[in-house]
Amino acid sequence: MTGFKFPELEQLERIIEQFGDKARTQVIERIHHKGHEFPIHCVTLGSTEPSAPVLAFFGGVHGLEKIGSEVILSYMETISQLLNWDEELLARLEKSRLVFVPLVNPVGIYLGTRCNGNGVDLMRNSPVEGVGATKLYSGQNLTSRLPWYRGDVLNMEKESLALCRVVDQQLFNSPLSIALDLHSGFGIKDRLWFPYASRKIPFPFIAETLVLKELFDRCYPHHIYKIEPMCLEYVISGDLWDYLLDEFIQKFGSDRLFLPLTLEMGSWLWLRKNPSHLFSRHGLFHPLLPHRQHRVLRRHFLLFDFLHRSLLYPGSWAHLAQQQKAKYTKKAQDIWYE
Repeated sequence: MTGFKFPELEQLERIIEQFGDKARTQVIERIHHKGHEFPIHCVTLGSTEPSAPVLAFFGGVHGLEKIGSEVILSYMETISQLLNWDEELLARLEKSRLVFVPLVNPVGIYLGTRCNGNGVDLMRNSPVEGVGATKLYSGQNLTSRLPWYRGDVLNMEKESLALCRVVDQQLFNSPLSIALDLHSGFGIKDRLWFPYASRKIPFPFIAETLVLKELFDRCYPHHIYKIEPMCLEYVISGDLWDYLLDEFIQKFGSDRLFLPLTLEMGSWLWLRKNPSHLFSRHGLFHPLLPHRQHRVLRRHFLLFDFLHRSLLYPGSWAHLAQQQKAKYTKKAQDIWYE
């Protein structure tokens, strides 16, 4: 336990205790800030086989958007109880792996800031340069006193490197993996974004992504998400997922499939219902009213379950014949890039 009050970290440590020997827990980095030590925990459940498909959850990259961390912690709490009796979940975990890093930027979450303790926006911190990224929010190297500061992209921040290590060690080693990074603060609709964020071109697994989207649409025709490439909304530099995807493609080509997704919770809807929350530090990025927070905490479990099932039964979307892949690549270009 910490020697200072940090509710999200305290909750995570309680959940780790509840998991006991059912989970494998590692402190992947320790961040020191103003005399305090902030651990970054990675919690893993399920198969240790390298060939097992992997679903990984990341939250708190932007500390001010702490609702992402809280949703993951709520999901972990549910799983910790299901493991005591749910034989179907136990059977799933024999064939798959779940990875959780709910507090990627613990100092930012603790301080209630978007950046880390060095003033760096971790989602602008990689060496990837955005094509046409000319806006201030695309990432800037002027000063850490302004938001979206990229820092030294050739010597990435400890938190960024810790996230990259988890992906490299836990996801890249699997032939099929999905990463889900939870954020908030854009629009009035929940969005499920996929690469690229740095350029307006299809990424190599666009066909599989479209097939997976259509499968989700058919199974849950009334779902709440707008599913699209992130570049349709804005283009940025330094995106960690673009950086990791490029690394993955360079290492493995199309022999394996890695799908990084970003869940962007539309917090403007919360503001529309309570505009006065705009004057609160967390009001733009976090549901302040308890009933609304509780609703968000359970809102996305259906998506999490679908993604887990899709990894266990990938035949209908992840293993496309060449003709199918060409067909859906063309269809995706018509939908999203024309």
